[in-house]
Amino acid sequence: MDQEEIVKYWIDASDGDFDLSRNLFESKRFSYCLFFVHLSIEKLLKGLIVYKTSNPAPYEHNLVRLAEATGITYSEEQLDLLADITTFNIKARYDDFKNQFHKTATSEYTEKYLSEAKQFILWLKKYFQKI
Repeated sequence: MDQEEIVKYWIDASDGDFDLSRNLFESKRFSYCLFFVHLSIEKLLKGLIVYKTSNPAPYEHNLVRLAEATGITYSEEQLDLLADITTFNIKARYDDFKNQFHKTATSEYTEKYLSEAKQFILWLKKYFQKI
């Protein structure tokens, strides 16, 4: 695959994961919804890294570190959001965190992060010029 195809792959994968997160929200699977919110942003950031640097996407799950690798300037609020969403990767995946996370991931809590993630994703997509 050439660079444009790789970037398109990451964008499409991100879109698919975000669509799945909305479906999981509708079916009240809140912790899994948040896990896929994380995956969606992770994939979009990886696509942006490839797009801006021509380097392969790193094997990294920390959204703040991925964001820094894009070379874009983020607000403190955006970095705080990414730090929060990064925790969903672990909390929804590992059993010792999963039970507590199920209690935290209420409808209201999940809807807040789903909405904020959507706004962040829309903002981030403006950096892809001609894809």
